[in-house]
Amino acid sequence: MTALFALATAVLWGLADFGGGLLTRRIPALTVVVASQLVAVAALGAVVLATGAWREAGPQLWFAVGAGVVGPVAMLSFYKALALGPMGVVSPLGSLGVVVPVAAGLMLGERPGIAQFAGIAVAVAGIVLAGGPELRGAPVQRQTVLLTLLAAFGFGAVMALIAPASSTLPGLFLALFVQRVTNVAVGGAALLVQTRRGVPALPAGSGGMRILWALLPALTFVGLADVAANGTYSIAAQHGPVTVAAVLSSLYPVITALAAFTVLKERLRPVQAAGAGLALAGTVLLAAA
Repeated sequence: MTALFALATAVLWGLADFGGGLLTRRIPALTVVVASQLVAVAALGAVVLATGAWREAGPQLWFAVGAGVVGPVAMLSFYKALALGPMGVVSPLGSLGVVVPVAAGLMLGERPGIAQFAGIAVAVAGIVLAGGPELRGAPVQRQTVLLTLLAAFGFGAVMALIAPASSTLPGLFLALFVQRVTNVAVGGAALLVQTRRGVPALPAGSGGMRILWALLPALTFVGLADVAANGTYSIAAQHGPVTVAAVLSSLYPVITALAAFTVLKERLRPVQAAGAGLALAGTVLLAAA
């Protein structure tokens, strides 16, 4: 069950990142984050009311609040790093966030077997290579590296925080709702500050809102896919080793690369193809262990 839900997480996160990347070509990244999360808040709010999940409220929800605070910071740091530096450097470094939940699992006493350790090592190597690391070229700005590492830590922290935020299915709905409300609060505050500094939230001109409405289906997909990914990851981490769930869930860069290859006809570089193969091999090792 852990492998199944973790792989579902990777697919959902990978498709959400791909969709989010396409949307940022039309509207600002911060607007994409806030708008997609608003859709998620509305959907989860309806689920919480329908299931009576509010009865699951308790101190464990502070983990969801923490994940909600860290998430927008990580996403914006990642987008900023992509704007400043080459994707072939930023993407592999960003995927190193898997170290955070893996380390948390080891600190909590998890001790993977030899086959699992081998699978983790092979899969992590594949994840990094799937981003197409640039081993040659101009030096990368220190700011780009620092922003990418901040994003990586944030992504890993969200994975580590969301798992203990609930222990039941209704509790999971409530935890995801709280996380998304916090996402919107943090992202909305940042968007307000940005607009007051003269940075528009939508493309200039009268067509900004029209563009936003036209993109609403895509924003809905991104928001709901991200929510579903957090949910499936939480289930995976609760029903098996966090070390295994975290590594398999972190295969999402492979999914993003394959989506770009399929939809945008982007050619995979040899190093990316090798990384995808290694990630698949690591997945097989972990699933069989």
